[in-house]
Amino acid sequence: MSSKAHGRDMSRLLADFGHDLPAVPASPEAIKEGPLFHHAPRRGARARGRGWAPASAPVSTWRMTSDQAPVYWPFISSPGLPPTGAQMGIDVLSGGSFFADPLGWVLNDEISVTNPNIFSFGKPGRGKSATTKAFCLRMMDFGYRVLVIGDPKDEYEALCRFFGVEPFVIGQGLSTRINPLSFGPLLSDWENLPADQAQARAAIVFARWLTLVRGLVGSQRIGERHVPFGPTEETVVQAALGYLTGYSKGSSRLRETTIPELWAALNDPTDELIRDCRYSGERQFLDDTRLLRDALAQLVKGALAGLFDDHTTIDVDWSAPIQSLSLSRLEPLGDEAVGVALTCLNSWGRGMRETSAPGDVRIVVRDESWKQLRLGPEAVKSFDADLRLSRSSGDIQFAVAHKPSDMLSAGDTGSQAVAIAKDLLHLADIKILHGQDLGVAEELEKMLGLGPLSRDVVTRWAMQGKGRALWCVGDQNYKVQTVLHPVEQDLTYTNEAIKGAA
Repeated sequence: MSSKAHGRDMSRLLADFGHDLPAVPASPEAIKEGPLFHHAPRRGARARGRGWAPASAPVSTWRMTSDQAPVYWPFISSPGLPPTGAQMGIDVLSGGSFFADPLGWVLNDEISVTNPNIFSFGKPGRGKSATTKAFCLRMMDFGYRVLVIGDPKDEYEALCRFFGVEPFVIGQGLSTRINPLSFGPLLSDWENLPADQAQARAAIVFARWLTLVRGLVGSQRIGERHVPFGPTEETVVQAALGYLTGYSKGSSRLRETTIPELWAALNDPTDELIRDCRYSGERQFLDDTRLLRDALAQLVKGALAGLFDDHTTIDVDWSAPIQSLSLSRLEPLGDEAVGVALTCLNSWGRGMRETSAPGDVRIVVRDESWKQLRLGPEAVKSFDADLRLSRSSGDIQFAVAHKPSDMLSAGDTGSQAVAIAKDLLHLADIKILHGQDLGVAEELEKMLGLGPLSRDVVTRWAMQGKGRALWCVGDQNYKVQTVLHPVEQDLTYTNEAIKGAA
């Protein structure tokens, strides 16, 4: 049969709609420049056998993003991150390696990250701890040091001993003491400071102490209500600390004080303290500060007696690659006692970093951070202050919790504590979301603003294997599979108790 009987061939059919197939020229000289596409009428060429249609097709126009209709754009992923920092694993959407560099992201104007803080959420057993330790271990190659402020389950002991560092253990009957009212490095060379510099350092120290005392007092309850800590209590505490340290008397060499000494000064106030706090007499002073004194007494006589009520007995080597403070011995005392201990350790750790040199970058790991948030609004404010200082101190605050609603455990619905705790999520531009049950899907959408696709990644894909997580870096999301070296698998293994029982 002739070609005419078969109709148009492929070249002719495409040409009728303005697409000319390239042909192999006889020689390079035969190549002629011309348009690749030619205009074709919407209804086709008006000629016999050219595909002309008497009516146009009823086509409607729709606009949508690749997130809403991914089947049409299967190869589009979030913009890639620069290959700097710790190589964590595989970016599943792009197929390339995923690198984590929080401080580098802050300095890069093309990445929508304004602070280096990290919140890591995940159901137990989904690789949350392993990813945290792998990040810390790999960032050490770039000069970072790690400080674990409270290790409630001794999960970082193996990592410490790998570097020849013995973790500090805090518990009843042990000799370890940490004074949360320590001056820290700011006390060094105080007597030789000019007046303006001494005043500036004093402002930093007293502000830190007030934040601590406010958190400790506010963590105590009277029935269903937290002990108040207002301007009056703040004035009394600041005046007492000024007398105890010698700052109020203009001493050139300040004296370190402790919580028992502060409690004793309030229990037996001097006439000078009563007068400076504007009380008419001792009886009025004692009546008005009763709740304040009783709350401080819990650290002196309560469950945590002997832990934070004396001068610090440990000498931390801040040049070591990692330091950890174990709290596992406090678990029998309950979550509230662990939360109070975390508050004290946070204040002490902040003081140790107040004169850190430029370039002395550190990852501060806060495991089981929700226990501190449950102590009430003042404890939440203390945590909030640490997150806000991350840019100035060069620290990466790495908080670990189970699910976003752990923030809501800070208080009753609609309370000030819950409002502040919700805002904490905005102080961490990096969120690592490991696998969660479907029941947490609504939390992911409401509290973190995840769309349906990202939410399904967390509740479905991430639940199908350990180490899978959705990394939210600013306004971009990355589907990451953490990859561990065999040595790292031994250092990050957290199921020894279960394995031993089995």
